[in-house]
Amino acid sequence: MQPFSSTTVSIQRDSRAWQFQTWASFAIAVFLCATGLSWLPGQALDRAFMVMGYVFCLSTAFMLAKFVRDSEQAAAAGADAGRDVPMWRLVVWGSFFTAMALTGWGLVRMEINDAYKAFLGVSWLFLISSAFTLAKTLRDRHEADLTEARLQGRRSARAETSAATAAVAAAE
Repeated sequence: MQPFSSTTVSIQRDSRAWQFQTWASFAIAVFLCATGLSWLPGQALDRAFMVMGYVFCLSTAFMLAKFVRDSEQAAAAGADAGRDVPMWRLVVWGSFFTAMALTGWGLVRMEINDAYKAFLGVSWLFLISSAFTLAKTLRDRHEADLTEARLQGRRSARAETSAATAAVAAAE
């Protein structure tokens, strides 16, 4: 019979205040972008292009955050850091830079006043930065939940093993 070893495992979790701030920042950024885009002067085609650009930037920001985090975890675990095929790396990074460049180009070329361009530009960058922060916060919570579930599973298995061992000992 192996001796029982007790180790303390600390699971790092974000505070509720941080989680609230992250979600609030993202919601405010989405609201500001939606407000700016809904009141965007000019042609409907310009508005559609900008909405599409903002959505493209947002989705590629989440995709890039996941890709970078997965690559870092694979490298830390000693696995091949390039577990994704090189073409996927090109697609992820290329999509992000293409989305940012096209949206920026669309914003600069629009014939609207500079104050409006500044508002749209700042709200767009706020959206992207808050998306990265939200992605990290959600991933951190997911990893903490997985770690907690694994620990709970180990504790349950250890308790079942102890109970079975005690039952065998009592039967002898």
